[in-house]
Amino acid sequence: MDDKRSPDTRARILETALDLFSERGYQDSSMQEIALRLEITKATVFYHFPSKALLLATLCEPLAEELEEVVGKAAALDDLVATRRHLIEGMLDVYIRHRRVLRLLLQDLTLIAHEHAFAKMVKVVQRMHQVFAGPSEDVSVRVRAVQIFAMLSDPVMFFDELPAERLRAEILAGVWTLLDDPYTSGLVTREEAGLGGGDGRPGGRAPRRAGRPRVMDEAKAARARRMYAEGTHSVGAIAEHLGVSRATVYRHLQDGPRSP
Repeated sequence: MDDKRSPDTRARILETALDLFSERGYQDSSMQEIALRLEITKATVFYHFPSKALLLATLCEPLAEELEEVVGKAAALDDLVATRRHLIEGMLDVYIRHRRVLRLLLQDLTLIAHEHAFAKMVKVVQRMHQVFAGPSEDVSVRVRAVQIFAMLSDPVMFFDELPAERLRAEILAGVWTLLDDPYTSGLVTREEAGLGGGDGRPGGRAPRRAGRPRVMDEAKAARARRMYAEGTHSVGAIAEHLGVSRATVYRHLQDGPRSP
């Protein structure tokens, strides 16, 4: 029975549309084909979704809304390391939960960039980049933020056959490797994030890379805090001046002076 008003009909349209879009692509699918697969009239499909663009936007709503929730919670945290960890892990978890929709968006990227659904996603991701970078205007920090979040989406798309738990572990291993490199990141190390070993897996340890020192004495730490408080130097500039990594500077800025 073709019951136009049934909530179940609406849910079936969404599921069938996602199946069809995944198989044939958004641009090569039609509302008529959705109706034929469900054995309902095209009028019923249009009753629930007046356009194909609106149908796509509805499919993308849970993904965009959950990403917005991740950004909101991360932005409310006081600790920058915790903020960044929450963004990385939270965004990845959302991507994995909605991997079929994400794959659809990335597959038809050049064709649907004008659609509202994709435009909203772009805004959410840009907001994530801003929250991750924090107050820093250092270009290396801002570029690294974009790189990190790009590392999350592509593996979800290309390795969608992997079990979610294995996929999550492998993606995070790559992200934390980038972040833990004193030459390239200065953002947050695995140790600071409370993640243990250095190879992305529990208990694993990567060889110590040559690079800037990750510790500094109290005199340097006090100088770093003073330079930062004066507002004349970015964290990157302070790290360069003192010959340490940005992660080391961040750690001492957050810890504050030690008690005598």
